[in-house]
Amino acid sequence: MKNNKECPKCNSNEILKIPGTSGNIITTGSTFYSAVRVTRYICCDCGYSEEWVVKVIYIKREH
Repeated sequence: MKNNKECPKCNSNEILKIPGTSGNIITTGSTFYSAVRVTRYICCDCGYSEEWVVKVIYIKREH
């Protein structure tokens, strides 16, 4: 959905992008400091969603 702006499940073009901010995070370790920001893409028709890490380098540092 990030690259082609189309839902892989239902082929809809109605995609909502929620930018990676301090509220959109996932943790890669056991502390808050291991959190990385993610941008979410949500299909407005079927609800399918994807999360993309904003900066992959943060994960590489942790592992």
